[in-house]
Amino acid sequence: MTQVKTPLVGKDKKKTEFIATGKRKTSISRIRLRPGAGTIKVNGKETKEYFTRPTLQMIVDRPFEVTGTGGKFDVLANVNGGGISSQAGAVRHGIARALISMNPDLRKPLKNDGLLTRDAREKERRKVGRRKARRRPQYSKR
Repeated sequence: MTQVKTPLVGKDKKKTEFIATGKRKTSISRIRLRPGAGTIKVNGKETKEYFTRPTLQMIVDRPFEVTGTGGKFDVLANVNGGGISSQAGAVRHGIARALISMNPDLRKPLKNDGLLTRDAREKERRKVGRRKARRRPQYSKR
C-alpha cells in the first residue's frame, strides 16, 4: 500500500494514485485507485464483462457501498490466479486496502464489514487412501 503522486500534464496540480494488493485463495490482485467517474476495469475489461455474474459484481462494488464513495474513484485492477470467484474476492480486498491508504478514516466501516480481513480459506490437501481431502472410497459389502 504505497501512495504514488504523478503530475498532470500542463498543470501545477498533483493527482494522487493509490496502489494496494488484495488476495483470496490463490488469486492476487494489484489495484490502482485514482479520483474519477467510478469506472472499474479488471484486466483491461469493464467489471460487467469480466465478472458476468451479478453476485461477483456486487462483491467488487461492496467497499464503495460501505464507505459511500461510489462513483468517485476509477479502479484499474490486474488479477491473476485462481477462479473467477476468487478473483472477485481479491479485487474487493485490494479496493478496501487502497481506500484505507487514501483515507485512514474509512478503516472503521471497512473493518466492521469484514472487508480488510484476508479470507484465508484454502483448498485442503489430498490425503493418502482418500479420493479427495476427506472423501472415502465407496464401501462395498460383498
